[in-house]
Amino acid sequence: QVQLQESGPGLVKSSQTLSLTCTVSGGSITTSYYAWSWIRQPPGKGLEWMGVIGYDGSTSYNPSLKSRTSISRDNVKNTMYLQMNSLKPEDTAVYYCNTYPKGVFSWGQGTQVTVSS
Repeated sequence: QVQLQESGPGLVKSSQTLSLTCTVSGGSITTSYYAWSWIRQPPGKGLEWMGVIGYDGSTSYNPSLKSRTSISRDNVKNTMYLQMNSLKPEDTAVYYCNTYPKGVFSWGQGTQVTVSS
């Protein structure tokens, strides 16, 4: 059974750069040529789609985040990465990864990111 695990630094300061990792275990990130996304949920708010990376490495981003966000993947390591720069307190959220457009695998617990001002 495929399991998703998001990981990151937890607490970061405003203006710093965030780096998150999504590790896929129990299966391959290349299964069925899935595209993969990062999604986040700020406290008390709904889910926000951040961006997607295709099997071929092509990417597309939420326009509101595009200038600060980069998604990459390593098919050999079975991982996907998120990098976001110029962090703001409003980037505080739980960050999740899953396939796109529909999350076909069970959601991981996510990784809490808190941005201090």
